Amino acid sequence: AAELLREKLFRNLGEELPYGMAVELEKFEQEGELRRIHAAVVVDKAAHKAIVIGKAGERLKRISTDARKDMEALFGGKVWLETWVKVKSGWADDERALKSLGYE
Repeated sequence: AAELLREKLFRNLGEELPYGMAVELEKFEQEGELRRIHAAVVVDKAAHKAIVIGKAGERLKRISTDARKDMEALFGGKVWLETWVKVKSGWADDERALKSLGYE
């Protein structure tokens, strides 16, 4: 799920892609055929947050919708995807933060 969201971020942000960005899955639950996924896009600076969100949240909505559709195709059922952007200054230099985001 994180990789699908990351792919959509790369495709939709293009040259505006912040180099210090990661995707963190905070919750992944299955309720029958429905999967509830809470994901955070972690960036290093507030300016990067604005880039990811876009005007009136339109860019983040488009990215999330595209990712949700791919997840539904992959999992073969409905997906409820909640996506938001968090600013964690210096996360890329913090060993604990890197491990929590899946980087070894």
